[in-house]
Amino acid sequence: MAHQRTLRVDYDKNTQVLYVVGSKLTVNLNRSAPPSSKFFSVNCTPNVQYSLSPPPQETSHLSPLPLNPNSALLISMSRASQSENDSKLSVQYYGTNKEVIGKAVLYLTAIEISLDVDADRDGTVEKSNPDKGSWKWGPNGHGAILLVNCDSETTYLKKPDSESDHISKVSDLKDMSLMVLRTRGPAKLPEGYKLTMHISQGDAESVRVFRSKSSKVEKNMLQNLFSSFTKDYPLVLSREVLSQEVPYLGGEGELNFYVEGLRFPDKDFDGLVTINLSLLEPICDGIPETPIFTDKVVFRVAPWIMTPNTLPPVEVFVCSTKDNYVFLEEMDNLVAESGYKLNVCHEYMNRGDRWMQDEVEFGYIDSPHQSFPVVLDSPRNRGLDDFPYEVLLGPDFGYVTRVAKRKNVSSLDSFGNLEVSPPVTVNGKEYPLGRIIIGVAFPTTTRGRNMTEVVQEFLWAQKVQKPIALFSDWLSVGHVDEFMTFVPAPDRKGFRLLLASPDAAYKLFKGLQNDGHGDAKLFDGLKDEKPVTVDEILHDETLRSENNYVQSCIDWNRDVLKRELGLDEDDIIDLPILFKLERDEEDGEERRDEEDGEERREERERRDEEDGEERREERERRDEEDGEERKEEREGRDEERREEDEGRNEERRDEQEARRAAAYYPDMVNMIVLGKNLGIPKPFGPRVNGRCALEAEMCSLMEALGLKCTFIDDFASYHKMMGEVHCGSNVRRKPFDFKWWNVEF
Repeated sequence: MAHQRTLRVDYDKNTQVLYVVGSKLTVNLNRSAPPSSKFFSVNCTPNVQYSLSPPPQETSHLSPLPLNPNSALLISMSRASQSENDSKLSVQYYGTNKEVIGKAVLYLTAIEISLDVDADRDGTVEKSNPDKGSWKWGPNGHGAILLVNCDSETTYLKKPDSESDHISKVSDLKDMSLMVLRTRGPAKLPEGYKLTMHISQGDAESVRVFRSKSSKVEKNMLQNLFSSFTKDYPLVLSREVLSQEVPYLGGEGELNFYVEGLRFPDKDFDGLVTINLSLLEPICDGIPETPIFTDKVVFRVAPWIMTPNTLPPVEVFVCSTKDNYVFLEEMDNLVAESGYKLNVCHEYMNRGDRWMQDEVEFGYIDSPHQSFPVVLDSPRNRGLDDFPYEVLLGPDFGYVTRVAKRKNVSSLDSFGNLEVSPPVTVNGKEYPLGRIIIGVAFPTTTRGRNMTEVVQEFLWAQKVQKPIALFSDWLSVGHVDEFMTFVPAPDRKGFRLLLASPDAAYKLFKGLQNDGHGDAKLFDGLKDEKPVTVDEILHDETLRSENNYVQSCIDWNRDVLKRELGLDEDDIIDLPILFKLERDEEDGEERRDEEDGEERREERERRDEEDGEERREERERRDEEDGEERKEEREGRDEERREEDEGRNEERRDEQEARRAAAYYPDMVNMIVLGKNLGIPKPFGPRVNGRCALEAEMCSLMEALGLKCTFIDDFASYHKMMGEVHCGSNVRRKPFDFKWWNVEF
């Protein structure tokens, strides 16, 4: 729709008008007419077009037309002017006898102004796309896309580029969205007119705009990626600068702007930002200019997207600790055989923290012009805390995190508790990027552990992988990867959901017993581990009761996954895995820390003791300074706090008395998926005819899908510490071929 502008004109006076091609000027002829006017006529130069409303009855343009109270003149021009005031339109007014009683003359200068973006998402900034001012999802949608500039072009004293209000390297421009101001017209604007770019206060929190000083299109930008001439890209808009004049180039010109996303969609930000360009008209000295034309463009910030097990791997990450040499060697062999790269985080960086899956989740962001991986850093803040920022953040590798509102996060905030399904269709609704899966407390509980609110809000706000909440608080560590995973499959939906199943384990062991293998031993030959026979497992009524409870928890999640992912029973494979219930005296993550070594615990206790002594001395010093009265007041408050703390501690003790589950033997569902190769925790099950019966069953189930099983010995270095292969590794995968902006809502 053409931009409408009401224009005031005065009779017996010449008016200079700056017109923007594509708009319409409306003149109320009666309001601008001399008193006693009854008729009017209009004349103009060839570059000016006009129409009348209401349309006149008389057809001759030479005859004066009757002037009505609502007579309006609609003016337009088809092309830009070569020089100032090169077009003209006049309105002549007549009295009752058609005598001339006044004349209004407009001198028009036409310019073309277009603020352009890649609204059709083809990687090219087209001119004057009619859809540039709105945003629509789907393959027939439109609207420009913006990336959060969360990588770092520098490697020394690095930080995400979005935290800098300048361009450190010209290579940073490729992470931004190109926006072009195209103008055509006289060499300069009439005196006092100017172009201004502006954004709202709310959008200023989410976007920053730079411009090029050059009017030339950056056709050879790739040749200058590492240039340091950042002075050629001044800041235009930011949190501190909401409006700024921008140059009018004159003639036919293009001026490049570079738009930088500052934050991802979240609870308080829907991802949409609007940038405006206004033409301002002067009134007189001392009075602000007024906008006479505004063009706008709309961007959507690209969401952070997770990658499921069915996508091809790129590289694998593991930690090196003083006791996991066997695990590392076997993982190295598996990754090399699969044809991928293995990255080892050494102890100086991991500080004894081996749980690579818990610290980070790999994802990516994508646009028509640029795509790069982005690591989401969990709020767990343990030994690996520096790894994602210090090691991963860099050129074309982004970083994002969310800081928990509470100081003490739970084990459910670790990212073994964050997974994503392959693409699915549920009751006709397509999820072409899959659905995020998190673990929370059971809906009816009042004291369970949950993933921290800020992380859940972030995941929901990304929108394209609508999350599913499962019940995982029944587990000691509390992660969804302890009872489920996905593997690729050649048929049906292209994948299978694997679920841990105590029922499947008991069925397997009962079959072994019936075949005369009741005396076959689990854990046979393992150091410091007492062997257990199949008969002993089957006769242990307490263990059976505990696994009945575990199976009911998994079945509840099974029903949720079938409903939310549109799965049938044929899409699910049950893996024979037993669990045991243990008195949960502390959070599962804390238990992992305890298992990770006495040295780290003693160091933490030493720091706490030093901090406590320091705080005590500081309090005594303040007491002496403040006097007895304030001391008594503070002692009263301290007593109240102690009572409150005791109440909270009592609640926590009640919660910790709950019994939660852990794997009885290495949890085979907690695997690493590398294409058709699976790295599975070695279960050390009962051996029958020289082969582990659990391994044989696993191979039978997976090889039917064309998958190869490799069993990794993680017993001492991971399983005994409440984790397995998946917990101790992480995989960065290729992004989806499907473009997120084609999701239909």
